[in-house]
Amino acid sequence: MPVYAVTYTYTDDSTGRDAHRPAHKEFLGALAEQGINLCSGPFAAGEAPGALLVIRAANKQTALAATDNDPFRVQGLVSDVSAREWTPVLGPLAAQLS
Repeated sequence: MPVYAVTYTYTDDSTGRDAHRPAHKEFLGALAEQGINLCSGPFAAGEAPGALLVIRAANKQTALAATDNDPFRVQGLVSDVSAREWTPVLGPLAAQLS
């Protein structure tokens, strides 16, 4: 099944993210337990606020739909979300993700 790089661009509402982070992490953890969220995390300090999620899904629409109920998205803390199919080829994770 294909792998997608899903990117979030966060709004400037860091207080809202702090308030909803536990539910956000629980949601993404449940996706991980289902084998959908392969890896996720925020961009580092100094980068534009956002996150990268590596999602396994049948197609781009399904990858995006997997994040529809993420509390960050539900609460309007994500201003933009996009998905691009990604083909892991080299490196230690490539064999695990292919």
